[in-house]
This record gives sequence, structure tokens and C-alpha cells, in this order.
Amino acid sequence: MVLLHVKRGHESLFLFNTTVDCPLETAIQQIAAIYNGRLKVDRICAEIPELADHGVTLPPNMQGLTEEQVVELKLKDEWEDQCVPSGGMVFRKDEMGRRNGHAPNDKMKEVLMRTVEEANALISKKQVQANVCFTMEMVKEALDPLRGAVMIVYPMGLPPHDPIRMEFEDQEDLSGTQASLQVIAEDECQLWWAGKEMQRGKKLQDYIGKNEKTKLVVKIQKKGQGQPAREPLVTDEQHKQIMTHQYRRQEELKKLEEADDDGHLDSEWTDRQALRKQFQGLTNIKWGPR
Repeated sequence: MVLLHVKRGHESLFLFNTTVDCPLETAIQQIAAIYNGRLKVDRICAEIPELADHGVTLPPNMQGLTEEQVVELKLKDEWEDQCVPSGGMVFRKDEMGRRNGHAPNDKMKEVLMRTVEEANALISKKQVQANVCFTMEMVKEALDPLRGAVMIVYPMGLPPHDPIRMEFEDQEDLSGTQASLQVIAEDECQLWWAGKEMQRGKKLQDYIGKNEKTKLVVKIQKKGQGQPAREPLVTDEQHKQIMTHQYRRQEELKKLEEADDDGHLDSEWTDRQALRKQFQGLTNIKWGPR
């Protein structure tokens, strides 16, 4: 199997297993799906702590308003009475004005946060260091427990405008957000290797030959963004090791310079004529009165 180390820019993302005779069209679609799936899990994991702390999202026309403005405009959250967390709610005001403040109790909050922690571990970039290849099944393994945890805490479901529900239903609206710049549609996804774009109409073996035991670093890029930066000759880890070695060497040289003392040259054992003087009785001669 060919091992592809997928990066975006210099950021390491995940490992992907494929074969040399795999059409690049298929490989690019699968890599794009995994890439976007990991982003979805990451976005949900970022929103659930807000849900655990401050309850469900307010309707868009009420977000950011003060209580006085809500009363003045005679606005009402129709989902407030329907979306009540299991075990009762604890009021925690959202200073940002995005959520209604009816948060789940500590026990239900722990359910949400523990599930988020497990999902983050599953999509972690540390999987690359552990040599674990990523698949769409792993994306599903991360999404399903998150969906289940939300259902446990909110059995009546979340409001249709809540970003977590929209993510689960693939109805998320990312327009105008930083997250929209990260997503790469499958038809706009490109793979680059060794400074060259890997064309969709070809197979992997057209670029690397028929050796299945190959590991490549490929860059995922959005169409129209041009050639991504090539891999540095020295990795960050190797650079750290070089700098550490140089520092240790300098410290050793400093210690040697400090220990460069010539005082031992006056010692008796350094006298080359000591043996002859001993035979001639010239040792221990002192001048002056005794």
C-alpha cells in the first residue's frame, strides 16, 4: 500500500492509504471528503462546549440584543420551552448574546465534554505520529457519538437554527466565516507532489512507478490558489535537533576554555630533568640560610 502524508501548507493533517493503480480522481475525492469531514467534526467540537455552558442558540433576530431590546421589540424565543436539557437547566448567561443561557446541569455537561474530548482525540494530528491512517469510517466514528451525546442531553432536539443541528444535517451556513476558507469542495480539490499537480485523469503509478511500499508527502490545495510551498529540506524537528547539538557543543567548548589552566606546568612531575637530578643528588636543594 502507498502511504500518503496529507498536508495543507506546512500543516500536517492525516495519513491516507491507497494503491499505485488507484485513479487519482478517486483518491482526490476520498481525501477531500476526509479533509472536510475532519473540519466538520472540529467545528462541532468547538460549538458543543458553548452548548454545555450556555444552552441552545437564540433565533438569529435575537442574537446580540440586550434584554431591554428584546422586550422593546417584543421578540420571543419559540424554542425556549421545547429545548430543555435533561435533568433540568442551570442558568448561565451568555455574554456574547448568542445562546439563551439555559445550560444543562453538571452531569449532562460532563457527558457532552467527555464526548468532545474523545472525538478530538480521534481526529487529532497525533494520529500521524502514531502511524494511523485516516478513513471516512473514522469521521463517522467521531460524528455518531457527538450526535448521540446531544440527543441524550436534548432529547427533544435542538432548534433548526442551532449550528450544531445544522452541521449534523449538513445544512451549515459558513458564508462570511473563517471556516468557509478552510473547506475545499471535492471538484475544486487538487493534490500536489514534488512541486507538480497530480492530474485527475491519471493514476498514482504514473508519478511514482509501481512500488507499493512508498510514502509520499502530498499537499492538498484549492483550485486556483497556485502551487503550494514545497517541503523544507530540514523539518522543524530536525532543525531543533541541530540547534540543540550546536548549543551543547558551544557549552562544552566554554567549559574546556575555563579549564585551560597552565598551573600544572610548575609541578615536579612535569620536570623532564627530574630523574637525572635525583641521580646526581641535586634534588631538594635550597638556597639561603636555614
